[in-house]
Amino acid sequence: MSERPRGEEARGEEAKAGEPRGGEPGHGGTPAERFFDAAIGLLRRARDEEAQPIAAAGRLIADTVVSGGRLFAFGAGHSSLAAQDLVYRAGGLALMNLLTVPGVVGVDVMPATLGSALERVDGLASAVIEAGPLRSGDLLVIISLSGRNALPVEMAMTARALGVKVIGVTSVAYASETKSRHSSGTYLRDHCDLVLDSKIAVGDAELTLDTIPAPFAPASTVVTTALLQAVMATAAATLAERGVEPPLLRSGNVDGGHEWNGRILREYRDRIFYQQS
Repeated sequence: MSERPRGEEARGEEAKAGEPRGGEPGHGGTPAERFFDAAIGLLRRARDEEAQPIAAAGRLIADTVVSGGRLFAFGAGHSSLAAQDLVYRAGGLALMNLLTVPGVVGVDVMPATLGSALERVDGLASAVIEAGPLRSGDLLVIISLSGRNALPVEMAMTARALGVKVIGVTSVAYASETKSRHSSGTYLRDHCDLVLDSKIAVGDAELTLDTIPAPFAPASTVVTTALLQAVMATAAATLAERGVEPPLLRSGNVDGGHEWNGRILREYRDRIFYQQS
């Protein structure tokens, strides 16, 4: 999404501290307040405009749990934060596993720019999936803000070819405003059973300030995490409606939490990959 012309909706040529890039214009206040306004606006859009995909994604996850499938999530770089938030999470489904690609899971790799470079490497996703646990009947959540790099596109293509259901979480705007970096010319959204649109503008920065030469204050992690937790809440409620106890984890910091989690982890140990067998 292209940035508004500098000073649009401003009063004359006066600088406006942290004017939101998209959605409703700010109504004054500090940059922090304006960021909250921008993030809340995006969350409202996601809630209202993605209600049907969220419900469908929750049902698809519930279907996978009931049918004996396994659940996986993948994200590269900062998109991995939203994926990791689903795994071994108090209040979350115990069956969600992190699908990892060496060098791209976080910013701890040195140099940090290596992760960005690996996202553009053809063949990497196929090699990871072929050597990993994914199989027909499983479900994979792929998180990629731009959805344009080779890694998420190829991962979705390869997973679906195996009979894996794919839920993509991306900003649909990138598909119309950027060029795909995959040899097919396609984007993540083109290879998913369901797509959740995060509504994030191209560039992932919600504020501008006349005294700062670049837009700032990214909100993709906030919105993407909220979208996915809404999906997981829907999945849990759907399982309960079907008479199935959702395999939820409890906080280890509440009395009885470890005992509860031990029972769940034992019961579903053949579908959980983040603990030693």
